[in-house]
Amino acid sequence: MANEGVEISNKQVILKEYITGLPKESDLLVTTNNTISLKVGRGSPKAVLVKNLYLSCDPYMGYSMKHPDCDLHNPYTPGSPITGFGVAKVLDSSHPDFKKGDLIWGITGWEQYSLLTATEPLFKINHTDVPLSYYTGILGMPGLTAYAGFYEICSPKKGEYVLVSAASGAVGQLVGQFAKLMGCYVVGSAGSKEKVDLLKNKLGFDDAFNYKEELDFNATLKRYFPEGIDIYFENVGGKMLDAVLLNMRVHGRIAVCGMISQYHVDQLEAVHYLTSIIYKRVHIEGFVVSDYFPLYCKFMDTLLPCIREGKIKYVEDIVEGLESGPAALIGLYSGQNVGKQVVVVDHD
Repeated sequence: MANEGVEISNKQVILKEYITGLPKESDLLVTTNNTISLKVGRGSPKAVLVKNLYLSCDPYMGYSMKHPDCDLHNPYTPGSPITGFGVAKVLDSSHPDFKKGDLIWGITGWEQYSLLTATEPLFKINHTDVPLSYYTGILGMPGLTAYAGFYEICSPKKGEYVLVSAASGAVGQLVGQFAKLMGCYVVGSAGSKEKVDLLKNKLGFDDAFNYKEELDFNATLKRYFPEGIDIYFENVGGKMLDAVLLNMRVHGRIAVCGMISQYHVDQLEAVHYLTSIIYKRVHIEGFVVSDYFPLYCKFMDTLLPCIREGKIKYVEDIVEGLESGPAALIGLYSGQNVGKQVVVVDHD
């Protein structure tokens, strides 16, 4: 590894320009034109210099490539590295909570090295008997998203009927397994036969279907849920949400953490059956994971034993090298990944 304090080249993934429509690999540029000092400057109080190890590919990132006027998240800046959740090793720090050698996860840059001055929140990694890449997924943002949405918002009960969309993804695969641990009946929707087989044969879902092969979502849901749906974990939006509203049971709950089908369309799809919310007294709540960061310790106390005892399985789709990052990220929007998409920048 390079000596501390020296200026070295820093490979980065740069956003060229704000985008319209679906993001493309050509919207991103991998460059080594920048350098970075491996020492925190004296004028950087509470800053952390890190070496990035694993980067998380998440659907919201494509939305952050749009012009700020279109964006509910902090937008990216053309000409600068994109950012996202990742796992990193601290090389130098002026922050009292982090020291050299610490492993952390949180928001970092898509680059080899990052100087992090916005350190809220960064989480120190204290448990290394599980793969570090898990902190981009099951033990990181997606895991906490699944945990908070299912347990805190949906308030599940044993025997209830649960539908999970984008069920083989980073969040959905966990929601389904949480529901099974609760004694619920769980069906997942996914976009390929391979993913449907994964849900049923490895992840323990009671059933699953390929939404690309279904011509009438209302008929599909009646086939899998003849008595209706108690809980819907929403990741896609659009026509699926419309059909779900028709098939909810009285006092059903819907947790909304994503609507990937609507992020990059010219015309948003209408939702027609909103009256079902009234007559069936359906509770719908949107949320972002940062609302639940205070639950992280409780979440870890719940999840770590399940992982160690083999009660929860987690599927990752890992690519090597920062230069592979743009293709991996863009692949999310056509469903190329199977499981949590992770980019390895460095193993140590």
